[in-house]
Amino acid sequence: MAAGGSRVFVSHLAGVAVFDPNGDQVGRVRDLVATLRIGGRPPRVLGLVVEVASRRQIFLPMTRVTGVESGQVITTGVINMRRFQQRGSETLVLGELLDRRVRLLESDEEVTVLDIAISQLPARRDWEIDKVFVRKGGAGRRARGLRWKGGAGKGSGETLTVEWSAVTGFSVPEHEQGAENLLATFERLRPADLANVLHHLSAKRRAEVAAALDDDRLADVLEELPDEDQVEILGKLHQERAADVLEAMDPDDAADLLSELPEDEQERLLGLMRPRDAADMRRLMAYEERTAGGMMTTDPVVLLPDATVAEALARVRNADLSPALAAQVYVCRAPDETPTGKYLGTVHFQRLLRDPPFTLVSAVCDTDLRPLPPNAPLPAVTGYLATYNMVAAPVVDEGGALLGAVTVDDVLDHLLPEDWREQALYGVDVPGAGGAGVPGAGGAQPPRGAHEARRVPRPPGVAGGR
Repeated sequence: MAAGGSRVFVSHLAGVAVFDPNGDQVGRVRDLVATLRIGGRPPRVLGLVVEVASRRQIFLPMTRVTGVESGQVITTGVINMRRFQQRGSETLVLGELLDRRVRLLESDEEVTVLDIAISQLPARRDWEIDKVFVRKGGAGRRARGLRWKGGAGKGSGETLTVEWSAVTGFSVPEHEQGAENLLATFERLRPADLANVLHHLSAKRRAEVAAALDDDRLADVLEELPDEDQVEILGKLHQERAADVLEAMDPDDAADLLSELPEDEQERLLGLMRPRDAADMRRLMAYEERTAGGMMTTDPVVLLPDATVAEALARVRNADLSPALAAQVYVCRAPDETPTGKYLGTVHFQRLLRDPPFTLVSAVCDTDLRPLPPNAPLPAVTGYLATYNMVAAPVVDEGGALLGAVTVDDVLDHLLPEDWREQALYGVDVPGAGGAGVPGAGGAQPPRGAHEARRVPRPPGVAGGR
């Protein structure tokens, strides 16, 4: 790179806010788009994949980027809000290049790509990949804390930064590519946002990333994906692991996913699950989808009558509970696992905060609020939550046993259009989701990589880069 140019490692750009010239936030960087070139020439960076407020991913040409500073990207000009679609000649830098195994030309030694640096060409808005940060010794591990040192990590092989021209193998298809460093760049994303990233990867890369996620994280992400993506990912997991992931999902979401599979596949997975979890799945799948039984979760907070307010507060403090499930506890006679003994009533979270810790929950439970039957249709469930200003409702069978609870988020899943996840995740036009706050949103997008005649100041260097 010529003197005076700017360089930044791409892991520093993941999740960075993008601002227009007026200081309004346009969105956040989710990836970079590059095109590989023959003859060992450094790949050209065409633009950024930016996730805007509506969670659609758009393409921002590098010719529109006027500044790359610590913690932010500054853009100018017209931004097209059309959904980003990767072209055949394009490569996603974060999604497809990190964790690749390539070879050093000088020694023919296999190394793993931990990070990639891009630099701006002098006196132009063009950017290209010029440096590759690698670890010797094959498959990589997370490089947190090592990425900028250029030295050896504990037990993980020597790390070094080399020129792009010093390595080979980026254009060769790779099977079983790792995903640890890609996931490290997105480790703070919420499950819904990680689901968005996952969708935009190739099917091969999507399967590799899913394989690298732990069961709980993958379960959370699957719950945020549309049915076809869930089925695709689950189908590429080993059956034992697929069963483990289903067990980690919310029971109602897992039952919905199972119902999308062929019956023989359902039975194989149910046979690999823990008996209690499999029983919950079978019970949920027996109800019609748009009924209280079909929408409920079988894991509400259930307490026996002699439990105290202190015990109830300890249970709802569990970070794994959704806010809706933590809003109330259900008091039932033994057994306290669904289907329970006789349902006695509901204790709301606010009531738990008002009474002394030693108070028995049976003394403060709401017994006037009638529960829902499992065959209650969606309109009845919706009306119930709206009438009583509830975020969850108990579902009780004819014998008075608590079967589960319907939460408002599950009701919304069924009230929204069937393709609402595609609208939210993939940028299908929805009312009010345009380019608010984005100068010229909806204008014509220039050809990718097109140059602009006028010169602009180069962005300053970014802390952490070389």
